[in-house]
Amino acid sequence: MKVFEANITNPAIDFFDNSNELLLETLNSELKSICGINSFFTTQLEIDALTTAILSKKNLIGETDRAEYGDFQTNKQLSDAVCKLLMKQYISPEVIIEPTCGQGNFIISCLNTFEDIKFIYGIEVYKPYVWEAKFAILDYFLNNTKDNIPEINIYHFNVFDFNFNEIYNKHKNHKILIIGNPPWVTNSKLSSLGSDNLPTKSNFKKHSGFDAITGKGNFDIAEYISIKLLSIFSKLNGNFAFLVKNSVVKNILLEQKKIKYRMSNIQQFNIDAKKEFSVSVKACLFLCSLNKDPDLTINEHDFYTTALIRKYGWVNEKFVANVELYLKTRNIDGNFPFTWRQGIKHDASKIMELETLNGHLINNNKEVVEIEEELVFGLLKSSDLKGRVIDSSRKYTIVTQKKIGQETKYIKIQYPKTYNYLFDNIEYFNKRKSSIYKRKPAFSIFGIGDYSFKPYKVAIAGMYKTTVFSLIKPDKNGKPIMLDDTCYFVGFDTQIEAEITRVILNKKITQNFIQSIAFKDAKRMMTKELLMRIDLNEIINHTSYAELDAQIDNINIEDWIYYKSQLIKKKFEKNQQLTLFVEQAQPNNTIPNAGLVQN
Repeated sequence: MKVFEANITNPAIDFFDNSNELLLETLNSELKSICGINSFFTTQLEIDALTTAILSKKNLIGETDRAEYGDFQTNKQLSDAVCKLLMKQYISPEVIIEPTCGQGNFIISCLNTFEDIKFIYGIEVYKPYVWEAKFAILDYFLNNTKDNIPEINIYHFNVFDFNFNEIYNKHKNHKILIIGNPPWVTNSKLSSLGSDNLPTKSNFKKHSGFDAITGKGNFDIAEYISIKLLSIFSKLNGNFAFLVKNSVVKNILLEQKKIKYRMSNIQQFNIDAKKEFSVSVKACLFLCSLNKDPDLTINEHDFYTTALIRKYGWVNEKFVANVELYLKTRNIDGNFPFTWRQGIKHDASKIMELETLNGHLINNNKEVVEIEEELVFGLLKSSDLKGRVIDSSRKYTIVTQKKIGQETKYIKIQYPKTYNYLFDNIEYFNKRKSSIYKRKPAFSIFGIGDYSFKPYKVAIAGMYKTTVFSLIKPDKNGKPIMLDDTCYFVGFDTQIEAEITRVILNKKITQNFIQSIAFKDAKRMMTKELLMRIDLNEIINHTSYAELDAQIDNINIEDWIYYKSQLIKKKFEKNQQLTLFVEQAQPNNTIPNAGLVQN
């Protein structure tokens, strides 16, 4: 049955039903001696309400579905398995801290696994779960006789406001275990749901204004809680064990280079979140030892077999996805000679993206579109890029500008049909939420520039797990084909330059390097920052003309010599720019270090 919106077990019902004394102080004292919980009840009214509910034998209210708040309660089988894994790691805590204890499954599993527990602290913001945790602990001790009953405190509190320093000061000489399953949701998602269970608004990662605007200021609640607790407790002896999304672990390790939390033996045990929580997300048990010299790498395992998958993290100043593979290919880690670009972003696919049907253009609203052809270009998405040579597209897009911020009034004069179509659908532009469109000309797009109109492109999908590069050629009418913002590309004026670049990027040595620095569990596996680390000048030192001749039709040795000379020129120009930047950055009253940059 339910009481206080919380499940209560039959043994707990029987205990309260058979209690001779139901006064606050006396009952709390009895409960403390049985299960160790301090202040089981806070008022006499709570006791009276409980006994009334038991007498009526009715469920008072159904449980709120809290999955939308990132609240995925840990099932007992998983919490038991986590504690069993910790025990195999020779972890034997004296103090258990669970900052979001929910219904209490982790606390019960800890009680059932570890023999030296002296204190338990559980914090939970949702009051029905506070009661469920208390009832579960009482039920455990009613069914299990223990010689050692720890002191247990279950707090109804917002974890973001809770004072953990009191626990820190009290247990400086104890072995602690911080364990739990904090919410798998972002701060912006909770805000959109109207939740007040949020940290005080702050840019806790110190992002720049632009990064905060474009989404980097958004963060996982679990990441915030993890960093808060590591900041407080990493100087005490013990361990940290959280169920979190893989992205949270990676972000913490990224910060570790700068912050250097006193944590070592960092391990990630990947779980099947679909099986355990019925959610499609990459998640794991994040485990580390506290109060040790900081580690900068992490060993990734399978949770169910404990088999090692890889080691990732920092190698000197580089953050890599596979340390072993990176050490074999790190000579390629440098600077790409050209600039990788993202494709077009418009956030109005219903009217800006078109297909052909029976010789007519059709928009995503299934409407026939009659406009001039001049501003219509072929469009490729990540799903279209599969390492092929492409000279046609299944989709088209309207390109309203040749560079970002260009005035669009010309469309009304030169292309009246296109203007009328766009204006008739202006509501799609007006409801675009991104701040990048504010105070910009009508029908503005992003990811557009001279590079977009290059006839030949080498491109790769950003949203897929493939690392193979495609060659994009002009369509049958000689028009350049565009890519959307899920793709990255480099533009070329000649086909031979594009073909050579594609072959070099698809070489095994290049592919191994990309695999060593690309995180497959990231939402966007490929990024501009990653691609700009590929040093073509280094790769061409391991490339022969014979390799190219076997894969490219009509190539001659002069093409290869010219290509290499252009790469060397690009490298020289970048070095010159770096030298100029360093010289300009020197204070006026100092002499530049002549040995800092050498050409």
